Amino acid sequence: MTRTDHDVIVIGGGIGGLGTALALAQSGLPVHLLERAPQFSEVGAGLQVGPNAVRALDRLGVLDEIYSTAVFPQRAVISDALTGDRLTTLDLGESFTERFGYPYIVLHRNDVLTPLLDACRAHPSITLENNRTVAEVTDEGERMRVRCEDGHELTAKLVVGADGLNSRVRRLIADDEPVFSGYIAFRGATPVDASAATAGQSDVHLWIGPDVHLMQYPVRSGTMYNQVAVFRTVRKAEGRKDWGNSDELLERFSPMCDEVRTTVAAHAGATAYPNFDKDPLTTFVAGRAVLIGDAAHPMLQYLGQGACQALEDGLTLAATLGGQVDDVSGLTRYDELRVPRTTRCQRSARPWGESWHATDPTFRAYRDRYLRLRAPEDYSELAWLYDDALENLLGPVRRELETLR
Repeated sequence: MTRTDHDVIVIGGGIGGLGTALALAQSGLPVHLLERAPQFSEVGAGLQVGPNAVRALDRLGVLDEIYSTAVFPQRAVISDALTGDRLTTLDLGESFTERFGYPYIVLHRNDVLTPLLDACRAHPSITLENNRTVAEVTDEGERMRVRCEDGHELTAKLVVGADGLNSRVRRLIADDEPVFSGYIAFRGATPVDASAATAGQSDVHLWIGPDVHLMQYPVRSGTMYNQVAVFRTVRKAEGRKDWGNSDELLERFSPMCDEVRTTVAAHAGATAYPNFDKDPLTTFVAGRAVLIGDAAHPMLQYLGQGACQALEDGLTLAATLGGQVDDVSGLTRYDELRVPRTTRCQRSARPWGESWHATDPTFRAYRDRYLRLRAPEDYSELAWLYDDALENLLGPVRRELETLR
């Protein structure tokens, strides 16, 4: 049996895992990352990246590469999927960037992962290993033991679980199961004429309706158009086996306006993803193991914060550890900083989505009236997400570490 010893092992090579590996290495720690897939890649298509995550990508040193393929939408538009009426717009242009310090961008998920992967490969303190599926993580006191399905074993002073919704590392803390939201998302990106995208498809456009929504925005410098059609499955509750498929997608969107219905019909061949989250944890730490990203706080997509919060996790972990893992007391500080913020994201995402999908006519009338009255440059509801939470939280931590040095 082969066994290797490391200072830090990161389990999971998605956006969160690579970002965390890079942040830890930049703080002075050697990192070994395990990824179960034969190659590094991201499932899904488009990704919305708020200024909190753009700021994080800047601090990781990959922002120029990110900007090279990103689209910078000038506004977000919310429309009624039933009537086609526009309900509100959110200005994402100069006033938004001035308010939060960084822009709102949209891009393909792999166009976030690739710059992080390239930076990790180029860093002398990071080693990457594919085809390693972790079977078990055990606490041995001063070290954590990682056993892979192929029999390979590793130990580390610190294990970072970046292994997603069904995390093996999370089992050290909780043996909870994913919570099905009742919704199915059909996601996909298709090539478009770049001039057409610039002329009429540069917005982030959200259509909301009873038990459904449709999200649209350009990616890959405007050469592809990402669309996500989401609906609540009723067939599953009826005990039918043919739930969550393209037939039910078309059925659920059939009452919507012509533009939405036509778009979804053309999109029915996209990949279907049932939407899951989990209830919040009270801690992300077990001995010398710590969780980040979906392993720690899987959330529904309505705030667009899944990958964004994972990037914040990695930078926070690197700051609280302060470049050393012999004494992991910094994990306590990581917990104190991250659990409240990510719990708020998890708990806010659920009702936010339900407000989009409301079926009660009275509630929808009040919701729509509020949306129509709000100003395009009203960012009050976004400040807690997009302000520089990392600096606000980590500034005191950095100053404390500097005094200790």
